[in-house]
Amino acid sequence: MSEHDNDLEYVKTSRSGDPRPDLHADCGSCFGLCCAALPFAASADFAIDKAAGEPCANLQPYYRCGVHNSLRELGFRGCTVYDCLGAGQQVSRVTFGGQDWRQAPHSAKQMFEVFPIMRQLHELLWYLTEALTFQSARSIHDDLSEALEETERLTRLDPDSILGLDVAAHRAGVNALLLRASELVRSPVLRSQKGAPGRRKPYGRGADLIGAKLRGADLRGANLRGAYLIAADLREADMRMADLIGADLRDTDLRGANLTDSIFLTQAQINSAKGDVRTKLPPGFSRPGHWL
Repeated sequence: MSEHDNDLEYVKTSRSGDPRPDLHADCGSCFGLCCAALPFAASADFAIDKAAGEPCANLQPYYRCGVHNSLRELGFRGCTVYDCLGAGQQVSRVTFGGQDWRQAPHSAKQMFEVFPIMRQLHELLWYLTEALTFQSARSIHDDLSEALEETERLTRLDPDSILGLDVAAHRAGVNALLLRASELVRSPVLRSQKGAPGRRKPYGRGADLIGAKLRGADLRGANLRGAYLIAADLREADMRMADLIGADLRDTDLRGANLTDSIFLTQAQINSAKGDVRTKLPPGFSRPGHWL
């Protein structure tokens, strides 16, 4: 046990494995929506340009990727990072009742427009579900539960109703709760560190930490919401209880870093980073194949 471990006793969560397996992509139950609905541009992440609503040339007739096993080698790294959080199968099997956009072309445009909205709702479900595991946020569990139930209700609406949603307003309300939950989780850690010699300066939301040299940094309880951590060196950094919601971890070096109790982290963020067998991940997360 390190000298810092006692600080975490104040804010331990009750996470034990994956609380919502339905919030993971099930490509076998989806009509290839991420490969057809979403746009991408030729870049370090994609080898070609593709417009929204235009099926990728690699998408096979039965909604499988024809180059799935060689995506990174062929320049489609972005495809290996993306995670719809289960929105694809929800739209395909529930919202459209299993209606195939190739067999029913009239449904394609609407299905492709519904998919990114559903992705936002599923992202909120992910964060709210995690927030409800925070023992330090017990005082707002009722509010979090209500927000979760309302978000789940929205995911069950018909296509026209989903397209008519004010998603921005709903996100704003949920985000206020998530901010409060984050503060309740992180504040005991920050209080215990107040006045500690050599303590790093606090980071604000959206901090520009691109390429930052933070190897071995003590980032316990840090506010890294929306931070730009692209290509930052976070080797051996202690990131327990750090809020990583929306943080850009593309090519962030997490080798040997401790993210055991980082909050509001997603698999897509992990997939976009660099790590190794020493990187400590929260329960329920997979170690990307390119880390090995």
